[in-house]
Amino acid sequence: MYSGDNLTTKKALAAPTQPNIVFILTDDLNEDVFAKDAGLQSLLTQKGTKFDKHFVELSLCCPSRTSTLRGQYAHNTGIYTNDAASGGGFQTVYSKGLENSTIGTWLQDAGYRTAFFGKYLNGYPNGAPSNTYIPPGWTRWFSPIGGTPYAQYNYSVNDNGNIVTYGNTDADYGTDVISKKLTTFIKNSTTNYPNKPFFTWVAPYLPHGPATPPSRHAGKYAGEKAPRTPSFNEADVSDKPEWVKNKPLLTANQIQNIDDFYVKRRESLLAVTDLVRNVIDTLTAQGIIDNTYIVFTSDNGFHQGQHRLDSGKNTAFEEDLNVPLIIRGPGVPAGQVVNNFTAHIDLATTFAALAGITPPNFVDGRSLVPFLKGNTPSVWRLALLNEHAGPSTLNSNTSNGLLEPQDPNDVQAIAKGGAPVYLGLRVKPVITTAVKTYGPLNYVSYDTGEHELYDLKADPYQLNNSYNALTTADPVLKRKLDTWINNLKNASGQALRDAEETIPQ
Repeated sequence: MYSGDNLTTKKALAAPTQPNIVFILTDDLNEDVFAKDAGLQSLLTQKGTKFDKHFVELSLCCPSRTSTLRGQYAHNTGIYTNDAASGGGFQTVYSKGLENSTIGTWLQDAGYRTAFFGKYLNGYPNGAPSNTYIPPGWTRWFSPIGGTPYAQYNYSVNDNGNIVTYGNTDADYGTDVISKKLTTFIKNSTTNYPNKPFFTWVAPYLPHGPATPPSRHAGKYAGEKAPRTPSFNEADVSDKPEWVKNKPLLTANQIQNIDDFYVKRRESLLAVTDLVRNVIDTLTAQGIIDNTYIVFTSDNGFHQGQHRLDSGKNTAFEEDLNVPLIIRGPGVPAGQVVNNFTAHIDLATTFAALAGITPPNFVDGRSLVPFLKGNTPSVWRLALLNEHAGPSTLNSNTSNGLLEPQDPNDVQAIAKGGAPVYLGLRVKPVITTAVKTYGPLNYVSYDTGEHELYDLKADPYQLNNSYNALTTADPVLKRKLDTWINNLKNASGQALRDAEETIPQ
């Protein structure tokens, strides 16, 4: 559908000196589901560079999206949750004025035509002057303001200041509508503004629950099962913190629900694959594919059954934080895999660098452009911070469709039994003591006084919490981990980047 196969390739009237950028941000897409989509692999991974150690700093929609907009950690945006009642969501972003300086405003000021299509920040436009509010920095705006956009049908949209309502026919399917609006923008930009580059932020609601696939893809993966990783329904969680220890083994019914939801997530993602194909077809037909970067990622990962946890996110486990990032475009090495730590805070800085502009000093991230030229910087971060505001992340009001519906049976989304407040740290194999050199590590320090520590080389599925054993045998390791977190947790800008590169003594 909308494949663009009949489009005729043409030479662009003129090429802007700055490249075009198409940024596609999916919702709740984890590495496993991404890797199983053959279309995305052929369209993106095989044609571009994959960042294999790419992380979100906080595994929840609004905090992650805000960090992506501004290139900042949550402790510098102040956004840790999805709704205003808990100090997060669009309403808080708006009231704090964070939208006044984002990748949208920077690129628009640099001469770009900017466009936003799809899911913005959770709760939008609650707290804004009106339902037709358009944040600063966007030339073209198309974002749902009510109804049930997560279900792909029966929703209302702020379409450049006009409220448009969509129903429940095949033509109203949300991701397809976004795809058509996006490709129309690309055609119009090339035809009417041939000397101006464009930047598009494209945010389909998939594969977030209810993960409704379009009718053309429904049933394609019937009978598939969620991956039975070694951590799936983990038999022994006695080494885990209390919030995990308290989880009983998943029941047969819960496992069936996980499998059913996994099927829907994979089938619904096929609509995103169609969108990506349409974009590539359109860029090719317009003669601008060779001057356009396509960046594909997700706002957070997703677990399904690991460590006895039902479908959800918002933990420090790899499934929730390690997300796909693929970039293809002019000069980008095809098939290259980057294993350096990268994060969503780097994306705004990267887009700015591609556009030839300098981002504000408040930005915490760093540019990925050297990797896109096949080069590895001589100095790069050795550790990456992870933050979490605690278990009370249940959306206070989902009735108007503006806040995301809770993930089915997501134990982390329930105020009782979720992960406590924590700070986490991912470390390359660089920490050396008199005992040994450690790494790669995943360290989590909870405000309950509990800890988790995993050697990801020996224990990639995080089955054995080695905190007590390792820190008892080597207290210097504990001191260095805690010092590194303390050096990062309140830092910003260049000081934060310096701290990421500096191993505590």
